[in-house]
Amino acid sequence: AMLRLRLLTWDVKDTLLRLRQPVGESYAAEARAHGVQVQPETLSQSFREAYGAQSRRFPNYGRGQGLSSQQWWVDVVKHTFRLSGVHEDRVVTLMAENLYRDFCSAHNWEVLPGAGETLSQCCQRGFRMGVISNFDNRLEKILSQCNLRHHFEFVLTSEAAGFTKPDRRIFEKALRLGGVPPDQVAHVGDDYTRDYRAARAVGMHGFLLRAARQGVEPEVPPEHVLPTLSHLLTRIEK
Repeated sequence: AMLRLRLLTWDVKDTLLRLRQPVGESYAAEARAHGVQVQPETLSQSFREAYGAQSRRFPNYGRGQGLSSQQWWVDVVKHTFRLSGVHEDRVVTLMAENLYRDFCSAHNWEVLPGAGETLSQCCQRGFRMGVISNFDNRLEKILSQCNLRHHFEFVLTSEAAGFTKPDRRIFEKALRLGGVPPDQVAHVGDDYTRDYRAARAVGMHGFLLRAARQGVEPEVPPEHVLPTLSHLLTRIEK
């Protein structure tokens, strides 16, 4: 039976957009521009540590604790450089502010293969579309710079919602924004827990983007798995 869907909601990172290069490479290039030599691998490892610590201490960009997401990120970047042995405050602050700005643009993000075409086809078929993403308020600008923003009626970030996926409240907020009952909505994402299972928990349909080599959780039926984004319309219209 063909699904009677009116609204499609989308995850962004690693579903529609991905980083052009590993974080450590971007940070190392910024350091080199300031005459500071640090290995990308060192920076990548430090970043994971700094990001993890900041996320545990101040979840969802510190929104509930009075931090701005910009301050949250600048602190993560500074901590990353300090863990990597760079301690000169003035340079560390400058690099952190530059990197925060750079990650706001198409400079560091690229559209995943097939994403633009799939979104255009979905629009042509008359689906309404929105975004549900664990992201900070730079996402609108990033989507615009990558020429994807025009596909979406709304872009709901965890920073704006006050909740992160898999919390059901971010999905409920998206359903209110769309004004569509959950059984007429499908969510597309690459994370089993935060995207597929969370969407289904509020009564939405779910599609899980998974490259063949990644393997899939046993409770996901094959017709809900997308080896590539271009499989979406055939799955919906079957």
